[in-house]
Amino acid sequence: VQLVESGGGLVQPGGSLRLSCAASGFTLNLSVMRWYRQAPGKAREMVAGITSGGGSTNYADSVKGRFTISRDNAKNTMYLQMNSLKPEDTAVYFCFAFTSGRSYWGLGTQVTVSS
Repeated sequence: VQLVESGGGLVQPGGSLRLSCAASGFTLNLSVMRWYRQAPGKAREMVAGITSGGGSTNYADSVKGRFTISRDNAKNTMYLQMNSLKPEDTAVYFCFAFTSGRSYWGLGTQVTVSS
């Protein structure tokens, strides 16, 4: 099982980024998938999640209405569209999968929101 994040970078406040999480070794749409983030000196927190099968989604209050989680089953890839970014969104963003009774993490991608 492997999770590889991409799409992070430096963006100005109010800007947008789309993160990708390419999964291998398991079927993404049969798994619980989430995005987490960790800012310097803070605990890791869940940002958004999507269930297996029907794909119900949930979001942290801090990102509701600005972030959208989705997946492309054909590409076995999960996405996080981030709009109206704020400096407080600055963090390392991690992809998480729970599949076959085990948890897996990607290595993370840095998102920096600054003018």
